[in-house]
Amino acid sequence: MGSKVQRISSTDDSGIDSPTYWSSARDKAVKLRMAESGPGSEAPLTIHQMFQDTVNKYGDHPALRWKENGAWTTLTYKQYYQHCRTAAKSFLKLGLERFHGVGILGFNSPEWFISNVACIMAGGLTTGIYTTNSAEACQYVAHNCEANVIVVENNKQLVKILQMNAPPYLKSHNIFKYVFLQWADFMKLGTDIADDQLDDLINSQNANECCSLIYTSGTTGNPKGVMLSHDNITWIANASGMVIGTKMKEESLVSYLPLSHVAAQVYDLWVSMKFAGTTHFAEPDALKGSLANTLRDVRPTSFLGVPRVWEKMQEAMQSIGAKNSAMKKRIADWAKGIGLQTNYNLMNGDTSVPWGFMLANNLIFKRVRAALGLDRCRTCFTGAAPITKETLEYFMSLNIQLYELYGMSESTGPHTLSWENNFRIMSCGKVIRGCKTKLDKPDEDGNGEVCFWGRHVFMGYLNMPEKTDEALDTEGWLHSGDLGKLDQNDFMYITGRIKELIITAGGENVPPVPIEDALKEEVSIISNAMLVGDKKKFLAMLLTLKCKVDDNGDPTDELTPLAVEYCRQRGVTATKVSEIINNKEPAIYKAIQEGVNIINEKATSNAQRVQKWTLLPRDFSISGGELGKLRYVHYWVC
Repeated sequence: MGSKVQRISSTDDSGIDSPTYWSSARDKAVKLRMAESGPGSEAPLTIHQMFQDTVNKYGDHPALRWKENGAWTTLTYKQYYQHCRTAAKSFLKLGLERFHGVGILGFNSPEWFISNVACIMAGGLTTGIYTTNSAEACQYVAHNCEANVIVVENNKQLVKILQMNAPPYLKSHNIFKYVFLQWADFMKLGTDIADDQLDDLINSQNANECCSLIYTSGTTGNPKGVMLSHDNITWIANASGMVIGTKMKEESLVSYLPLSHVAAQVYDLWVSMKFAGTTHFAEPDALKGSLANTLRDVRPTSFLGVPRVWEKMQEAMQSIGAKNSAMKKRIADWAKGIGLQTNYNLMNGDTSVPWGFMLANNLIFKRVRAALGLDRCRTCFTGAAPITKETLEYFMSLNIQLYELYGMSESTGPHTLSWENNFRIMSCGKVIRGCKTKLDKPDEDGNGEVCFWGRHVFMGYLNMPEKTDEALDTEGWLHSGDLGKLDQNDFMYITGRIKELIITAGGENVPPVPIEDALKEEVSIISNAMLVGDKKKFLAMLLTLKCKVDDNGDPTDELTPLAVEYCRQRGVTATKVSEIINNKEPAIYKAIQEGVNIINEKATSNAQRVQKWTLLPRDFSISGGELGKLRYVHYWVC
């Protein structure tokens, strides 16, 4: 079961030496963006090489944990590895061909991880499919990746596969736990495949060849299959872990975000594998409420949450706090003031703490962290979309620093990271060591298109050479389409999207995101703000209010507890969005107008002033078609 070290293909199937940095063909190797020395010059590794190294050193350490009938079940790294080999043989028995896809459609689980790694061992292209995908969307992905096998979690997901026109390459639907071919039967299928046959296939793999596909949501048209090489994954797993000081055999995390997305896959699976961490799988209803229980049970050492997860924590705590006595509220406000000051001091390099911090820590901060299940957590990350300054400061006031990340599927996840003693509020951190950032065509304020260089930059879009050429320039730089700027300490700030620039009738370019964010900061009841006015004489804003979402993630008419409290502070008794809009509640409309006036006073020109605004009856959502077609698609991403 040995594997060769630093194996790189130097020719493609045509025999042409020195392949380019990019390809849109599934079976073509690419040139790696190797540095001459230091970070970025590390020896390339395949997935199997990285996995086997961890198994050899930490084979008896817990790798995967999940609950069955209320009790935790564990796989060690040795067991995990053997399960993957067994599944790889079964994939081969089912007819998996080299560089063909294995679609995985289900919630986070040991079977998801094992299917993913086994597919790569067997020479396939692992392909996560969103559980929210329609049958039509599943069909597109299955056809595009030329799937030989599709792994599904349950009958609900199986129905989608049965509804689609089967791709000509499809040889089997394999499912986690139910009908057709049950998981236990699947794992027995390849018993007659010899170890040598699998080993030969593993050893034939090269670090600069494709092994994984991540399908982007895209703003228009069909999703694009982002081709990631072994080296993309193994290098970023090591580089990102090293930057934040990940400890070997000491990390414990909770897996709950969609594994079909690059963020969760890199964080939950690959970084954990590289550093011999223990991944605990949450319950399928994690985002409907059970995540809090899992966090308290696991007490992770690191946690990644999308902004909405942090906002829901904030709203829940604020709702509880609103019911406290006047004395408890005064104590909490005093402690939070100290916490905020302390963390701003730390952010600015001042390690001194205000008087009363130790008391506040014992009275409030430790209890809050324990209640959230974050008392052992050294790093709390936020990514996927912009997070508000209000939420960041709220957690800072509780002595919890949220470290922002930034990247793309096309950069195998993170390009910039924030970490302890290296963070700035509203910044997404510094570039990972071994990577490079270039700001293309910066304006007078230093805002330019953020371009990436490094071992993490993807191979290309599967079967889409034109789209690949649009993303990668002739020198191999990845163009993100995001506008950003760097401060004097090289902290990155994302300021918008190039395609979102509003060009007024007078010809002035207006970046909408800073204006939108400024209003949301001034008026905390606002959930989403969208600036409009392209080719118009003036700017206007479409606004939504913070509301609760249902089990499907769709917005309801019910205001969030935070929004209700905002209303009550202004003498308004409304608990629904419709009540505010139908009554045109004067106090709320006045507060919004005052916020608009404040941002207008700070406008750099008259063309950047907001002249009109309106409240919409329903918040933005993916199902409603507003999100995913607006912006932030390329933020690192869930």
